[in-house]
Amino acid sequence: MKEPLRILTILGARPQFIKAAAVSRAVQTLNSRSETPLIQETLVHTGQHYDENMSDIFFQEMEIPAPTYYLAVGSGEHGAQTGRMLEKIEQVLLQQRPDLCLVYGDTNTTLAGALAAVKQHIPTAHIEAGLRSYDPQMPEEINRLIADHICRFRFCPTRTAVENLKKEGIESGVYLTGDVMYDCLLYYRQKIQDRQSLILSQFGLQREAYFLATLHRAENTENPQRLAQIFEGLRRIAESVGPVLLPLHPRTAAALQRSNLPVPPQIQLIEPVSYLTMLVLEQNARAVLTDSGGVQKEAYFLRIPCLTFRDRTEWPETVRDGWNILVDADPHRIAQTAASLQRPQSEPKTAEYGDGSASIKILQILLEQFRPGV
Repeated sequence: MKEPLRILTILGARPQFIKAAAVSRAVQTLNSRSETPLIQETLVHTGQHYDENMSDIFFQEMEIPAPTYYLAVGSGEHGAQTGRMLEKIEQVLLQQRPDLCLVYGDTNTTLAGALAAVKQHIPTAHIEAGLRSYDPQMPEEINRLIADHICRFRFCPTRTAVENLKKEGIESGVYLTGDVMYDCLLYYRQKIQDRQSLILSQFGLQREAYFLATLHRAENTENPQRLAQIFEGLRRIAESVGPVLLPLHPRTAAALQRSNLPVPPQIQLIEPVSYLTMLVLEQNARAVLTDSGGVQKEAYFLRIPCLTFRDRTEWPETVRDGWNILVDADPHRIAQTAASLQRPQSEPKTAEYGDGSASIKILQILLEQFRPGV
């Protein structure tokens, strides 16, 4: 009897909790099909997102197994935060010596996890590999670029991602699997139907009569001018087009305080919300306004128009199909685009993101590599 494949999953931020939920559920599915467990997963939470609304509630609501290790790194400058993560992750790796490490996405946790594992000669897989915005000023772009070049396995959500890696000379260890976030959305979308009216009434909202905004990227929050311009655009929308609801990310709250920037009273600020609440708010919005890559995709999957506070995106499919419009930080363009927004005639090509089985495909590939014949 072969020992189970021992996987160490390293995560620390909201988007990673969502992706890991899909993969952890797939671990349970595959194990349930076998007389003995095929995979043993251990979770390491770096603590990059550490308050209840950005972390704990996701584990509870999405039924993610509790992390075995909580590193409590917290926030800080990029170098200091990544350095603390490297040191603490390395200690876990020395204790566990897993067969494989999994890292997700493009955060400092992604970079630290990949670097720590590779330096310990532990095979590492990057889930959501091959994404490129081609904006070197984005910390996330640097993180994903390095992770792709040092990991052994690269699981790509789209064919565009595969082509991006090919342009950089990376063709081995590349797998087109589909998007684990699409897996997650398909699974949980069925579970939010009975919550919709309750959540909308909680925030005093009417279906398709409000705009949902999120804002957290460093390029926007660490630039006071861009931050002020985006909030001016949101103010104009709230005054003349429709109500704006903004779950306030801790980084954005800190940036507003640093800049002494008053938030227009027309914008309804709320605490960060859980994944299922966010899906309800997205699904019922007139449009989504964001700088988040994950929220761009969720809007696309849910067939909700999206305006993105950036001049480029790592998800070009959403723009090409007309469901996502890049408005940068121009207040006039933000407000005018929102006022004239129409739902595209063509349906989103969600098949480009897989069929909802990306997580199972990833684990089956890894089992074939590490436990052939199982």
